[in-house]
Amino acid sequence: MITRDGNAFVEFARSCVPDFGPATARAAFLVAPDGFRLAEQSAADNRYMADAAEFDATRASMQHRELHRALAQKLPVVCFAGDPATPDALFPNNVFATAPGRYVVGRMRHPVRQREATRADIRDFFGNVLGYAPVDLSQQPHPCELTGALVIDRARGLGFAGLSERCDEAGARLMHDALGLRATLMIDLAPGEYHTNVVLAVLAGRAALVCPDGFADRVVVDVIEALYAPHVAQLSAGEHAGFVANAIAVSPDTVWMSAQAGRSLSDATRATLAGAGFDVGTVELDAIEAGGGSLRCCVGEVF
Repeated sequence: MITRDGNAFVEFARSCVPDFGPATARAAFLVAPDGFRLAEQSAADNRYMADAAEFDATRASMQHRELHRALAQKLPVVCFAGDPATPDALFPNNVFATAPGRYVVGRMRHPVRQREATRADIRDFFGNVLGYAPVDLSQQPHPCELTGALVIDRARGLGFAGLSERCDEAGARLMHDALGLRATLMIDLAPGEYHTNVVLAVLAGRAALVCPDGFADRVVVDVIEALYAPHVAQLSAGEHAGFVANAIAVSPDTVWMSAQAGRSLSDATRATLAGAGFDVGTVELDAIEAGGGSLRCCVGEVF
């Protein structure tokens, strides 16, 4: 099923038992922020990006290395070299995604990011090292920025596709099919939002963080509550701005987010996460957040 009807989605999703696959990834991949700087094309529709003068490539590299160390406490993590010609490449989850036995290459909206999809080393890693079959969406015309635009409940095979200039309806359908999901809900993001994973996180299939103001229609909040209550935190404007929703569970027991996000957490949100069985791990990423994304955006998952 792929639909815009929230009620139909909930009715179907409630019948989906958590046997679709592992709720969290078996490994992760990163791309180093080599040549990290303002990408003007990306800034055109990413209001979270800082001005060029606020980019500090050296600090971003140091923080990215600390992120690698932190995540490696929980699972194997591979880091690919960056490329100064692709300054947004440290957010690889928009370009490459995986499902068991296959990898998907997304279609990026901006030419500066379309270059990332041509990387032979990352394609060869998935294809020749892991033996995954390719599903290449990068040459078709519809934007589909993978797990930036599509938040996935891997345990039940459910997708939440936020529509914007970075993902249209046709792109959402392509991702739904490529990842073999059972059901995907298409929802319009609020004006000014560029990716779903900045305003929604589904954590190991059993909890969710949602920014009500991040969506054009609050029906998505009702859907999330219907599927994940009581482990749902509706985030405040301060938590939204602090990238709290740009979090990820790379293991069943810990949610990772940036240090800024951790400082933004309300007592109620922290209690919700604890009630769902999660510790909160944080890494200082303020230099990386100048690029308009936070911790979740940096992490590609290997399923």
